[in-house]
Amino acid sequence: MKTKAVRLYGKEDIRLEEFELAPLKDNEILVKNVTDSICMSSYKASKQGADHVRVPNDVAENPIILGHEICGEIVEVGKDWQEKYNVGDKFVVQPGHNKNGSLMAPGYSYTEYGGDATYGNMPADIMDMDCLLPFSGEAFFLGSLAEPVSTVIGGFNSLYHHKEKGSYEHVMGMKEGGNLAMIASVGPMGLAAIAYIFAMAIEGKMAKRVLVTDIDQSRLDRAESIYTPARAKELGFELKYMNTSGKTSFDDMMAYTDGEGYDDVFVLAPVPPLVRQAQQLLRYDGCLNFFSGPSDNQFSVEMNMYDVHYSNHHFVGNSGGNNEDLREAVRLLSDGKLNVAPMITHILGLEEVAYVTMNVPNIPGGKKLVYPHCEIELTAIEDFAEKGKTDSRFADLAEIMSRSNQIWNAEAEQYVLKHFAIAE
Repeated sequence: MKTKAVRLYGKEDIRLEEFELAPLKDNEILVKNVTDSICMSSYKASKQGADHVRVPNDVAENPIILGHEICGEIVEVGKDWQEKYNVGDKFVVQPGHNKNGSLMAPGYSYTEYGGDATYGNMPADIMDMDCLLPFSGEAFFLGSLAEPVSTVIGGFNSLYHHKEKGSYEHVMGMKEGGNLAMIASVGPMGLAAIAYIFAMAIEGKMAKRVLVTDIDQSRLDRAESIYTPARAKELGFELKYMNTSGKTSFDDMMAYTDGEGYDDVFVLAPVPPLVRQAQQLLRYDGCLNFFSGPSDNQFSVEMNMYDVHYSNHHFVGNSGGNNEDLREAVRLLSDGKLNVAPMITHILGLEEVAYVTMNVPNIPGGKKLVYPHCEIELTAIEDFAEKGKTDSRFADLAEIMSRSNQIWNAEAEQYVLKHFAIAE
């Protein structure tokens, strides 16, 4: 079978090509990718090429297929897996399978499979490690968001505190009834984190106070209009959005906790002053998650080791989520408890994936959602109405979006899959 795929050959060398997939092996599964969302990690891979830890050294001769935030359907099942998987099943993928400690992953390492392709041969590694998971959500795009959400869930799971002062027994996770700060947290991953905070509260696990900061007031306003303090209050916790571009921002952040400081702090931007500030916000036994991975392997920040020693500050980080984190994301999405659709601000087809991947930091907005079987130029949701003046399909989409507070949804997806589809 032929596939059309976006392939990485090396640093800043990305090509859209059509080629014949190898005959399916007994231990592989042929899949159709319906959606893939573009991740900053793919941008890093495109900049680093073979220097990236997950990209093979021979990528110039054996290009890999980009894309790892995937949702699709199973087309054919190799005989080794026919008792577990069925044709037509919807799926999501945990890319970090870590088989035998390997760093190989879809979107970085495989020549026959990645999310930015129409079809692909799912490698046996994924099934061997139980990383091909069923998905029953109402829309494919929600499945594509499950992987980035799983990294957020992993971030919260990596937090820890001591059971009591003087104890070495760790209690994993966010401190319930404590103070939580989310720094630079209204980008796409920040929105996912806020959505997960609400999902945890729905299930009865919550901080006492949550502070969300950024320096972009328009992004703060949008986040506050979706994840509202009023709804947070209904669920049992306080929520405040704060623009920290002013000179008194640190004092204001501390004042929100009545001077107590924060039990947990997430930093979602690799900016040294923010990391230093995050530690200063911690109270005794506080935990800092440096969530935003830098592309510079020399990124370093001066920290206060006195407070590590005497105030029991601790630092954690996580790159991606594990299988259990992804299962939790799928469960919450399928149950309708996790509202992450606001992460999506643009849609596109395969033709523009190379450009978008190479320019992720420079394109405003949140997640860019790829429909591999559709022909769509990169378009922001907010531009549907204007584009609808010359293309009636976008006028129809604009009307659909007007009924959902401009938030991407299952109805819009079904329209795209029907009216923008490429004939095969």
